[in-house]
Formats: sequence, C-alpha cells, structure tokens
Amino acid sequence: MRQPRHPALLFDLDGTLTDPYEGITRTFRHTLNTLGKPLPDAETLRSWIGPPLRASLRAYLGDDTLAEEAVTIYRERYLSIGMYENQLYEGIPELLAELQASGIRLYVATSKFIVPAQGILDHFGLTRFFVAIIGSTPDDRIGTKAEVIGAVLDLLSPTERSASLMIGDTVYDIEGARAHSLPCIAVTYGYGTLDELTEANPHALVHSVADLRDLLCNKEDH
Repeated sequence: MRQPRHPALLFDLDGTLTDPYEGITRTFRHTLNTLGKPLPDAETLRSWIGPPLRASLRAYLGDDTLAEEAVTIYRERYLSIGMYENQLYEGIPELLAELQASGIRLYVATSKFIVPAQGILDHFGLTRFFVAIIGSTPDDRIGTKAEVIGAVLDLLSPTERSASLMIGDTVYDIEGARAHSLPCIAVTYGYGTLDELTEANPHALVHSVADLRDLLCNKEDH
C-alpha cells in the first residue's frame, strides 16, 4: 500500500462497521409494547436506525414526557441485550487491519453513547484498531453528529485534521462532516437511502465494504 493520503479516518458505527438492525428494532418493539403503544411498520422502524433516538421517539409518540420514558425503557433493554443483537459487516476487520497497518490512525465517531459503542466494538474485537472512540454524552454536551465529529477532530494534529475523512451511512454523517469542512464517504449498504445520500452530495458513494476498501486502500485520487 502507498503512503496514505489521509492520515486519519473517522468511522461511523451503526450501518457502517456493524449492522444493528435486529438489536435496535427488537428494542424499539419492546419499548412500545411496554408503553402499550402501537408498533410502526417495518419501513418506519428501519428509518429510526441512524437518527437520534430521542428525536425519533418524540416524533412518533408526540409527547415529550412519554418520549423520555420511552428512552429510559429503550436504553435499559439495549444496554443489556440489544447491543449484542448485532452483526459485523463482512470484510470490516480485514479493512481496518489493512488501514491500521498502513499507518492510518482510525477513530470512531458515533451518535451512540460511549458505553454501548465501546461494548459493541469490544464484542466484535474491533477496539484494538481505533485510537479513540467518541460518542454522544448523557448530558448532551456532545449530542449532534457535528458535535461528535468536532470532538474527534479536536484530538487530531493540524496535519491529520486537514487531510482526514469521515465514513458513514446517513445524511447525518455527511452534514455533520460538512459542518467542519470535512469530506465524507457515504456507504449505501447501511441505513441511508440512495436518493437521500446522493442528494446530500457526499465526497464519494460506495456500495459495499469491498468498494470502500478499493477507494481507501488502492486509489490516490480520492
């Protein structure tokens, strides 16, 4: 592999490194069943993967107090069960190992709280690849994707920051990166629709982990 053009890469977690569908949707169903509320259709449930948890529940339930209760119920199950009902995208460990071996410093920038994010990465043996894992904070000091990305960028040297890339699967990743003038590679195998991602105008679109590897490891023109 050639000398890396991008010395630092920021990776989203859900929909980029791992597929959280089972754990998240089962936990949403558990939450709404516990509250005695009707379940949304499968398409709506899928659309809740990626956006902030509280915002999705508040929009669906239409009540701030009820939404806060739902968040508590959700997190209780997710932290004990749901976070482990997760699947690793094929080829991710090999990609991370190759990037790390090339001298690139890798970071996780996720909207998840740090405890479940760390637990998922530990569970799949991915923690060893990352210099730091940054997520949202319970006190909302770091909440939006732009704030998460900003917290990672604060850890980088000026040289790293000027040549880093974000990799994620939703418009939140693209827009959060753009807030810091950071290019974003959008992966279409996650939870953003192709139309949404295309409209958000990322630096590049890739359709598989293999395509992502080709872009990051083999090309000099990205």
